[in-house]
Amino acid sequence: HLALVESGGGLVQPGGSLRLSCRNEGSTLDYFAVAWFRQAPGKQREGVSCISANGERTNYAESVKGRFTISRESASNTVYLQMDSLKPEDTAVYYCKLVQSGLPYWGQGTQVTV
Repeated sequence: HLALVESGGGLVQPGGSLRLSCRNEGSTLDYFAVAWFRQAPGKQREGVSCISANGERTNYAESVKGRFTISRESASNTVYLQMDSLKPEDTAVYYCKLVQSGLPYWGQGTQVTV
């Protein structure tokens, strides 16, 4: 059972930090690559970062490289997105996503406002 829940969003000043969490309320996340996306008002949803199932491989959009860090913790069944040096252009709703058997599963999103 997959039920992704994001948390950790909020209002922050430019240059500040937030840590987003994506937790699965059902089965383990250990077997899945997980990605973070974001969608700003009036814009298409875009990929931000992703992490492999074993956590050894990560990727980042050019716009967040060097500022955001994705990680995962098996014990808490959670994938994190540490966001530092935030900019106004990072303002968006952030979503986590995984794919199981070819089907996408999305969380409900968490709002980040810089």
